[in-house]
This record gives sequence, C-alpha cells and structure tokens, in this order.
Amino acid sequence: MEPRSVEELMDLLHAARGAHAAADGSADLHEHALQTAALLRRSRPSDKELQVAGLVHGVGRLLRPGAADPAPYTADAVRPLLGERVSLLVRLQAPAAGAAAEQRGRPGPHARDPYARDAYADDALTLRQACEAARLSGMNAGVLEDWRTVLEIVAARAGAARREPGTGSPADAYGPGPGAARRRG
Repeated sequence: MEPRSVEELMDLLHAARGAHAAADGSADLHEHALQTAALLRRSRPSDKELQVAGLVHGVGRLLRPGAADPAPYTADAVRPLLGERVSLLVRLQAPAAGAAAEQRGRPGPHARDPYARDAYADDALTLRQACEAARLSGMNAGVLEDWRTVLEIVAARAGAARREPGTGSPADAYGPGPGAARRRG
C-alpha cells in the first residue's frame, strides 16, 4: 500500500499499533515510531523532514512482513507523498542497506553518487541514532495525532517540489526501488 494522502499514512501508522519494531518482538512499532520522531523533534526542532522520517521509518514491516530489510519498501511507499529527502533518509538509515546490496553483487546505495551520500550521511546517522535510542527510552512520546500537522507540512512541500520544473535530487542517483516496476504498469 502506497499512502496517497496524509490520512492514508495516518491509517497505516495507526495500524502499526501492536506490530513489533524489531525482529525479536521487543518494541511496539507504533510506540517506537512516536519515540523516534519525538527524539528527533528535540534534537533537530527545525528539521521536519528528519522528524517525519523517524515517524515513518518502520512502516515497511507492515508493507512487507518478514522482509529482511524493509527500509527500501518504506522508502518507496512514502516517496510520492513525503518527497525525496524523507525517502532517502529512510533508505539510508537502515544499518544493513549497503551491506545487503553489496552481498547481492550490486553496488551499495552510496556507490553511485558520493554527493548524495555526503549530503544526507549526517542526517541518516542522526536518524539511526534516534531509532536506537528510542528502543531504550521507554518515554511517553505522545499520540500520533500530534504529528498530523507536521506530516501535512512535509507532504505539501514535497508536492510543491514535484511541481517545480527542473528540480533534480540526489535521490535520483539511487534509481527506482523494489516497487517501481509494480507502479509503472
């Protein structure tokens, strides 16, 4: 399911309640998403896209249950609604993304465009650190509805960027993700 609106994305995030964020079943995906986003809101209050990446980074576990690396599915699913940067951050933050691609005989996500790696590496690392910290925090991070306005802002910016002619993105260097063929036809 590719969310086409903030409402559909909110429904998907609500569906994460009771699902497990880790393979060992140690964390509730819904709570983990809220905690990750809240930690990013505290550390980077002006970076709405980074916060939203923290909120949505785990939905691939719902889209592709049992996938060894759900990050590419999450990235592809949120890219049309939330934009290139959110998609790239989700894809790059997964600790196994590069290693898994290289083991399959393809270049890792950083091999094609070193500028894209440099442009987003620090933010992806910040997201990864917040994700790990959220696993240990146990904090009350509020409710999902608190994030609706932020999701709407990021979605509106992404929509505006899609409408501007000639806007290239470092994300284009990564090519289509695993769901691209399904969307095309």
